[in-house]
Amino acid sequence: MVLFLALSAFAIAIAGATAFVIFWPLTLVHVRDRHPQIGAQLGEGAFLKPSALWWLLRAGYRGTPDRNLSGLATPSRISLLVILGGIAMGGVLWIIGNALS
Repeated sequence: MVLFLALSAFAIAIAGATAFVIFWPLTLVHVRDRHPQIGAQLGEGAFLKPSALWWLLRAGYRGTPDRNLSGLATPSRISLLVILGGIAMGGVLWIIGNALS
């Protein structure tokens, strides 16, 4: 049962990845087109760049008074948190499952 829950947690992480792949590129295109100063801060190839992901996780977009940016970046942030949480929970459950067997 524990390993089933671990697989379910990894499935949730995959669902978060699907949402991330949809919203994060849209956010980056919006930043590129409307906020060149943020684009310069994030740099080229920001899709999986650690500094850009950290900017997203700490909600750096909230400092910009653009509701459209916030509307695209918030689902990206939530999906990134779901990915990290699903992987962490799946890993913990997998370790527990191995310890019990």
